[in-house]
Amino acid sequence: MRDASAHMETATPGGAVLPEVAARRRLAAWIVLAIVAGLAAGLATGSAGFSLRAFWADLQSDDAVLLIGQIRAPRTLGAMLVGGLLGLSGAIAQGVFRNPLADPYLLGSAAGAGLGVVLVLAAATLGGAYMSLATLAWLDRAGLVAAAFVGALAGVSLTLMLARGAVQTLRLLLAGVVTGVLLGALSDLVTVASPDALRGKQAFMLGSTSFLGWHALALLGAGLALLLLLARRHARALDVLTLGEDTAASLGLDLPRTRLALVLMLSLGTALAVSQAGLVAFVGLVAPHLVRRSAPGTHAWLLVASAGMGAAVLQWADVISRGLIAPEELPVGVITAVLGGGYLVWLLGQRARS
Repeated sequence: MRDASAHMETATPGGAVLPEVAARRRLAAWIVLAIVAGLAAGLATGSAGFSLRAFWADLQSDDAVLLIGQIRAPRTLGAMLVGGLLGLSGAIAQGVFRNPLADPYLLGSAAGAGLGVVLVLAAATLGGAYMSLATLAWLDRAGLVAAAFVGALAGVSLTLMLARGAVQTLRLLLAGVVTGVLLGALSDLVTVASPDALRGKQAFMLGSTSFLGWHALALLGAGLALLLLLARRHARALDVLTLGEDTAASLGLDLPRTRLALVLMLSLGTALAVSQAGLVAFVGLVAPHLVRRSAPGTHAWLLVASAGMGAAVLQWADVISRGLIAPEELPVGVITAVLGGGYLVWLLGQRARS
């Protein structure tokens, strides 16, 4: 019965595929093509920028395993997974708040992650004379990742505490704004006491994929797979939420419990992405926009497509950041901010003219 109903939804009585279904298939094909091409471009982009000749020379060199297998491959795959997490989290956030301008950092996760990183950097700076070299090395590597992850979750937890749970959407949004301002101010106070931590904070705020390794890929891949599975199970609830909270409640949806579950999902995805790559702007906001504009559909489609779109966007932004002024690199967050901001400005201009 389910297979028959699915066939009826994807085909007209004459057997032709519906236009919206055909649009989704085309977009899915383009996303897969963009990801595959992004993987190839990421492997071929090195200190000389994008160069197939240099890539062929690197493959034949004695350092091929190091250059390709340990540096470029995990970085390129990591950009794909981080972008997927941000795209998925952005689609969840926009569905929960029924606002196309909602992004994954709305609930204080960005400010919390920034504060966590600053605290660790300040501790390493102020207490460096009393710490061993091994402890300082741990703070420089695993300590920053853990601090960003815990800080992001702590920021969302503070938002939920101020909002007294996820009962009211407006209260949750206001609590997120308050949390962002408060934790941002605390972060600035810490940098005043420890100016050397400011540089590390700025690097974190701009985002980077240069430190992604195979261990990080395992965490990112497992997290993305788990969140995709959980989000798909709540896709129908997001569809019902688009009808309005009163209608959703009248249909039997447990709004506080469902909203809390969705908020925890987007928070976990955002915290995982931020802890590994820093604050990468606009990917979580723009990826669902691109999917809705090209091939709208239910959230079962939107969630997966937004993850794929986010993966493709961040992959190509990473290639641009590495190759634009090679051998120097631009922070990938700057590239995504320019591209994402430019897209939104163009979109606003299109709507104003229409």
